[in-house]
Amino acid sequence: MELPVTSSLLVGALMTWLNPLWMVGVGMVIALAVLFGLALAMGAVLPKVTAIARNTAKETLWQPIFWVVLVLAALGLILFPFLPYNTFGEDIKVIKDTGLTWIMVCSVLVALWMASVSIAEEIEGRTALTLLSKPIGRRSFIVGKFLGISGSVAVMFILLGALFLSTVSYKTVYDARENSRPEPKMEDCQAQMEQIVPGIALAYLETVVLTSIGVAISTRLPILPNLVICLSIYILGHLIPHVVSSAADKLEIVAFVGTFLSVLLPALDHFNVYGSIAAEKVVPWSYVGVAALYCVLYSAAAMLLALLLFEDRDLA
Repeated sequence: MELPVTSSLLVGALMTWLNPLWMVGVGMVIALAVLFGLALAMGAVLPKVTAIARNTAKETLWQPIFWVVLVLAALGLILFPFLPYNTFGEDIKVIKDTGLTWIMVCSVLVALWMASVSIAEEIEGRTALTLLSKPIGRRSFIVGKFLGISGSVAVMFILLGALFLSTVSYKTVYDARENSRPEPKMEDCQAQMEQIVPGIALAYLETVVLTSIGVAISTRLPILPNLVICLSIYILGHLIPHVVSSAADKLEIVAFVGTFLSVLLPALDHFNVYGSIAAEKVVPWSYVGVAALYCVLYSAAAMLLALLLFEDRDLA
């Protein structure tokens, strides 16, 4: 009689994992529909910008690197739940932190690569000159490139985010069986997934900020300097707030430089709530809204810098 009992337990565990996934599917469809609706609305208001954005998004989605990075990122998300972390039954916390960081890093790499390919290489190859000879201004060109790259990165986030939520749901059941704990309920898997969604949104906002910086740099520099500068900004954007707080009462020059850089560089640490999510703390959507406002303002400032750098760029 052990075999039927074991089979029944396995089927029950499988259903516990699979039942919440319908919400993931619905959420993915809604997110894609919202993205498509925003593109249609923007097309009615800014047709030239939308045309550039649409072509850039298509170019990004047809690039082999997009699909290579997407597949590698997906394989990593699938592999993470089975890696031993030696956390005494708290592997789910490491999975959340690692998965969110992994999705963000892979998306940033694609965004920076495409910013260099679609802007820097088009300028060097005189493609931008041909495009701008038509009734399309430099402002429409830069803003359209930024929106197109951000849109294609949003597609990557939707696909990888749905997969990540599924693996977290599975890990909840897997950890319970591995550590001989009571079988989790469907609500437990659902709660774990709902807690991660704000983190995915914040990771996307951080990617958009870095994309705007990458677009601005691409108007003057090729891909390798772009990657180095953006990597430096990413590191400093997370470290500067801690440097300022720790050196405020010790070294005035360090505090001054840190404060200056904190004003100049994006405060990326505000988007990093992975530790809180891993500790199973709820991130309120009001916080996500404030972060979204900051993302819009900083991206607008980066676009202004991009326009200033591109305005007097000799394309001939």
